[in-house]
Amino acid sequence: MRKPVQTEPTPAPDHHARGEKQANIENAEGLSRQCHAKGEAGAVSTANPSAGLVAASAGIGLDDESSLNDAWLVERARHGDHAAFAVLVRRYERKLIRVLTRLVRDPELGRDLAQETLWRVYNRLERFDTARRFGPWLFRVAVNLGLDWLRRSRSEPSPPASIDRPHGDGQLPFELPDPDPRIQAELAQEVQYILAQLPVSYRTILVLRDLEGFSSSEVAAIVGRREATVRWRLSKARDKFRELWQRRQEGSQWEAKDG
Repeated sequence: MRKPVQTEPTPAPDHHARGEKQANIENAEGLSRQCHAKGEAGAVSTANPSAGLVAASAGIGLDDESSLNDAWLVERARHGDHAAFAVLVRRYERKLIRVLTRLVRDPELGRDLAQETLWRVYNRLERFDTARRFGPWLFRVAVNLGLDWLRRSRSEPSPPASIDRPHGDGQLPFELPDPDPRIQAELAQEVQYILAQLPVSYRTILVLRDLEGFSSSEVAAIVGRREATVRWRLSKARDKFRELWQRRQEGSQWEAKDG
């Protein structure tokens, strides 16, 4: 169990506010599901008093969801289309949770911070410049929340969070070649252990670029640095990861010999 030693008082979680946030997100998802769940006659259920909003929306369906542009969805959400925001939630929520969990090394906290991110973004849609890309803006809010939490808290290392294979075009500084799920799980724990030893600036870059597959330009937008700076820091982070990885593997080999 996580036992943070805080350097300054942190307000107790507002469970009422958290419940309200979750209700709003679930409401958006529920509205979207109603939009998807049209009967054979093409009717939308009127059990939900907000079904009229769904019926008046763009008729978002599962088949065409992937073709919808983020900027268009944001514009619809600004005008009260909960189904449009629900598409954005589904599109990014799982990746948000992964990034934040790897950053703060706590799955439960990662989920809480992802929910907080979605709530903040929902309330800031009016300020979003649709000429920019929505994804990097969303993850910049998320990473800033995670870094703020890390700055406020000096927590003990948490149990390693599970890691999936990388996504997109990211190049890992390590390999997980063995197809055996048990070996994969052990290696994933080792990777998470090494990540936890890195300075947070290095860990953030590796998580975004190598584990989640963001491009260097996207990472630069998320962390608020120039792309050249991101590439330099990524190189340093990979070198440090390899150094710590090699040191840990050599230590394990010595332990095995002594045993």
